[in-house]
Amino acid sequence: MKIIDAHIHFFDLPHFHQLALAAGHENSAAHLKKTFGELGIEGAVVMGNRGLSPEDHVYPEFMRYCVGLDRFSFTGEVGADTVSKLRLHLNREACVGIKLYPGYNEAYVYDDVYKPVYRLAEEYGVPVAIHTGEVAGTHGRLKYCHPMTIDEVASDYPGVNFVMCHLGNPWVMDAAVILHKNPNVSADLSGMLVGNTDVKARLADMKGYIDHLKTWIAYAGAYDRLMYATDWPLANMKGYIDFVAELIPPPHHEAVFCENARRIYKLALKF
Repeated sequence: MKIIDAHIHFFDLPHFHQLALAAGHENSAAHLKKTFGELGIEGAVVMGNRGLSPEDHVYPEFMRYCVGLDRFSFTGEVGADTVSKLRLHLNREACVGIKLYPGYNEAYVYDDVYKPVYRLAEEYGVPVAIHTGEVAGTHGRLKYCHPMTIDEVASDYPGVNFVMCHLGNPWVMDAAVILHKNPNVSADLSGMLVGNTDVKARLADMKGYIDHLKTWIAYAGAYDRLMYATDWPLANMKGYIDFVAELIPPPHHEAVFCENARRIYKLALKF
């Protein structure tokens, strides 16, 4: 089975090295390439949160990226200078989308400030990936990243494909309703399992949580819009494959593990 990891982060930072070690890996391009080869992973999409300088977004050949409006590049407005910088990225073959960080940035995705972003996404035909669900650390604001906030922009911009990162976890029920209602909303399944976890034991210990995920994934019925993703370096690669394989019925594995990401991020000619 071919696999594309639709949500990773890739930095040469001490904190990321520690996270990778905790997940049973090394935080390096060489290690990732070797592990990808062993597991049948064709490539990955990096969620960029390193600002807007093009030189900070140079990745190995088996990665593509979404340019991110993160705390380094979002000042509460998206003016002409920011739009120009976003265009520089979107004109690159390696850039396959835009990433927003509500919760870490204090603005709702339906605020007028993001209108230039959605117009750009429609112009270039790229998806807008949006952080939804729990934030890392204590400084984020959860009210901004509830999946229900996506309903308004999905309705207002039917020509844009919005990706709910992390399936809104733990608000999976709400995320499922958004998927069911809006055909232009997709979701990745990243960030639900952290560290070098014994997946079999986790499935048994957290049966209620796993059943909850399965129930609402089935309710959404959007197996053509769900994408395998890990949130590397948070998770063990092999363990996460086993985890998602448990969540998704086997007839939909090919779509969820590879083909949906290939279509949504337009990777067919790139990986």
